[in-house]
Amino acid sequence: MKKTISELDKKHYELIRKNVSEFLFFCNKKYVETNPGTVLDIAPQDHEGAKSYFTASKVKILDIDPNSNADYIVDLCENNSKVIKNNIFDWIVCTEVIEHVKNPFKAVQEMHRILKKGGMIFATTPFNFRIHGPLPDCWRFTKYGLEELFKKFDKIIIEELETDDRWLMPIHYTIRVIK
Repeated sequence: MKKTISELDKKHYELIRKNVSEFLFFCNKKYVETNPGTVLDIAPQDHEGAKSYFTASKVKILDIDPNSNADYIVDLCENNSKVIKNNIFDWIVCTEVIEHVKNPFKAVQEMHRILKKGGMIFATTPFNFRIHGPLPDCWRFTKYGLEELFKKFDKIIIEELETDDRWLMPIHYTIRVIK
């Protein structure tokens, strides 16, 4: 059987990429541009990443891939305090990553550890979208699951990218959390 990507999945992919781009542009304009600091971009891989959006800030990259040339080659699901100190990042960008980690609760705990008090995480994750690379693709979160995942933060703002034909089945979420 020939494996092809459906037209719906292609459409959803385009909507997700547009949503991520608009979200990062918005986050830079609303929060970071007027208050530059150090941004940690987690596993940008094949996409443009945070550097093109957060030009007024210093951007560091974290990735698990030893061939990525990232500033930090670590597993986000572990305590990396020997490599990354506590409370050092003003902003963390984590787009299209938490569905790929093996333990999202530990990953969010690690982000909480390295984020400064008053800092923010800008995250995105798909919901109604096909399994995709890089594998493994382990999770899909509802709004309620995301609230549970980020519950240790002081404020959580979750927005849904919905389609007209599937009520309560958003394609994608954007998440802003404040420590």
